Amino acid sequence: MIPPLPKRPAWVEEFRAFIMRGSVVDLAVGIVIGAAFTTVVNSLVKDLFTPILGLIIGGIDFSNIFITLRGHPESTLAAAQHAGAVTLNIGVFLNAVIQFLIVSFAIFWLIKALTRLRLHQDAAPPAPSPTETLLGEIRDILKSRG
Repeated sequence: MIPPLPKRPAWVEEFRAFIMRGSVVDLAVGIVIGAAFTTVVNSLVKDLFTPILGLIIGGIDFSNIFITLRGHPESTLAAAQHAGAVTLNIGVFLNAVIQFLIVSFAIFWLIKALTRLRLHQDAAPPAPSPTETLLGEIRDILKSRG
């Protein structure tokens, strides 16, 4: 004979109910989409905008704009960091600021579009109830008879 399973603690059911609530699931989906969106924006900044901006301002590679605070000055940030120099990474910071501005701009337009879409949905009149539809049909039948 198989022994009975131990009774589950009450908090297990509460936790399951909490996890399965719509807001928690929506939050999890939002985090996953946000992580994917971050990857796209990182690529957009690093691979498209930064080179174009660098060409416009004279071929400067933002990622190699740095000041050596201590150690032997090197030509690239990677070489300076490999040599153990202490650096002030201005270009890396500029890339982060550009990324932030692009993400903010994209979110602004996304929220603006969703708000406009929601207003259009709210403006549509509600469909008539089944009772109103039935009363309309009865009215039309009475009109056609008389």
